[in-house]
Amino acid sequence: MRFIFRTSYRQDYRLAQHNGHLFWYGLLLMALVAAPWVVGPYWTSQLTFVLIYAIAGLGLMVLAGYTGLVSIGHAAFLGVGAYTQAVLTGQGWSFPVALAASAGLSAAVGVVVGLPALRVKGIYLAVATLAFGFIVEEVMARWEHVTGGNAGLSVKAPAMFGWTASSAPAFYLVVLGVCLLVTLAVLNLLRSSTGRAFIAIRDSEISAQSMGIHLARYKTTSFALSAAIVGVAGALYAHKLRFISPEQFGISQSIDLLLLVVVGGLGSVHGAFFGAIFLITMPQFIALFKDWLPPAIGQAAGLQAVVFGIVLMGFVLFEPTGLYGRWVKLRTYLELFPTYRRGMFRRQKTFQKSERVR
Repeated sequence: MRFIFRTSYRQDYRLAQHNGHLFWYGLLLMALVAAPWVVGPYWTSQLTFVLIYAIAGLGLMVLAGYTGLVSIGHAAFLGVGAYTQAVLTGQGWSFPVALAASAGLSAAVGVVVGLPALRVKGIYLAVATLAFGFIVEEVMARWEHVTGGNAGLSVKAPAMFGWTASSAPAFYLVVLGVCLLVTLAVLNLLRSSTGRAFIAIRDSEISAQSMGIHLARYKTTSFALSAAIVGVAGALYAHKLRFISPEQFGISQSIDLLLLVVVGGLGSVHGAFFGAIFLITMPQFIALFKDWLPPAIGQAAGLQAVVFGIVLMGFVLFEPTGLYGRWVKLRTYLELFPTYRRGMFRRQKTFQKSERVR
């Protein structure tokens, strides 16, 4: 019995469930490392943006996907991280130290937002975070002697230990390394008691509180960790663009981040990467196919926003588990074929939290 217990304990806390995962993820990592020398500069730039948005998606996933707290103002944390990184590296700070400071300041701002937000939930929390996003955007525009105001702020290339990542492949590898570290950190967080407390709060606050989970403490922790991760993404985003201004961190950016986690798949680490790929590649497909549309439609302003809105409504109505959920269904179908049963993944009726206590 002792041997069985120890074996199951180790399997429960392993990052990879079996050796197949280690092989395929290792192969994927090697392909990503070799990508800058295989694909052209354009695709290297697109892969860099995918990794940066995946980091931001992981941050929002911790809050919305695993704690159940919806935010429509996370672009504010992206902006805090970007401006902190720009200011500190401009003063001569090394890249790792400035990156840690960006994450720390973003986490502190997340705590400031999380404490008042403890009294509200649902749509009211979303409105509160939206208002916070507007406040931060206004501060970035008005605090001209630090942020440069609407004129913007230039950002230096990442420099550390006497080495500067001035080329696109070098910066891509830096972003890939940070993304790998953040992904491993989030996976370990979700396996810890803190991560399981987040999931318990998401499923039912009353049940979580009855099990001794301190709601205020864990909600504030979730806000802080989520903001810190998004702040790291903002710092990398600033280095990638080399120039930042307040309008880059407005409501449209927050909606894009929310679209990322919903379309990718709420409550899954893979969903952050699927959503980032969708968010970066979808505008390319729109630009490719809009020439085939009638001029009144293809040249209309706001075509991308309309397409994104239709896609978001489609996923919410017909595929709430997102792209990752669709991939899981396809994988299961291939594994069980030809014994796959029709209706295996039929949606079950769900109830709102208020209806669970009646």
